[in-house]
Amino acid sequence: MSVQERKQRERAERERLIVATARELAEEQGWDAVTTRRLAERIEYSQPVLYSHFRGKREIIGAVALQGAAELAAELRGASAEAEAEAGASASVEGVRGRVTALARAYLDFAERNPAVYDAMFQLDGGLAFAAEDTPEALKDGFAALLETLREVAGEGVEPGLFTEVFWASLHGLATLTRAGRLPVGDAERRVGLLVSRLAVV
Repeated sequence: MSVQERKQRERAERERLIVATARELAEEQGWDAVTTRRLAERIEYSQPVLYSHFRGKREIIGAVALQGAAELAAELRGASAEAEAEAGASASVEGVRGRVTALARAYLDFAERNPAVYDAMFQLDGGLAFAAEDTPEALKDGFAALLETLREVAGEGVEPGLFTEVFWASLHGLATLTRAGRLPVGDAERRVGLLVSRLAVV
C-alpha cells in the first residue's frame, strides 16, 4: 500500500468515526448536543481535524442523512423481498398487499428505531438537495426502494413516481405524528392496514 493510499484510508476511517459518533450522540441526547467541541472530546481529535473533514454541523447532519438513506433503502428492499419469498412471489392480491404492507412497516420501524437519523434525513438542514438534478445517489436510491414495490399498486393511469410520493408522505406523516405523541401508538398496525387497503390498487 502506498503512502497516499494509506492516508486516504486513514482519512476515510476518521470520517466514518466522526459520523458514527455524531449519530450516537444525537440518538442519545438529540441533535442540539452534537457540537464540534463535544465530538472532538468523544473521539479525541482536535477541532481542526474535525473541520478538515466537515465544515460544520450541517455537513455532519448531511453525512448521517446519506448513511441513513442507504440503510433505509436496504431495509425496505429486504422487507419487500422477505414478504415476496413468504408469498412465493405471488402476484395475487394477498401477495402484492403483503409486500406493500411489509414495506410500510419497515419504513415506520426504521423511523421509530432511528429518530435522530430520521430527523437528519427529513427534518434538519443537512445541505442536501431532494428531487433535484444534484440529489445525492443515496437519496435517489431511498426513493427507488419505495418505488420498486409501490409501482405495482399505483393504479391504472396513475404515474408511479407521483403515487410513491403520496404514499411516502403518508408514511412520513404517520411516523412524525406518532413520535410527537399526536397519534396513539396502539393503532399503528390498523393505520398501516388502512393506508395499504385504501391507497394500494391491486
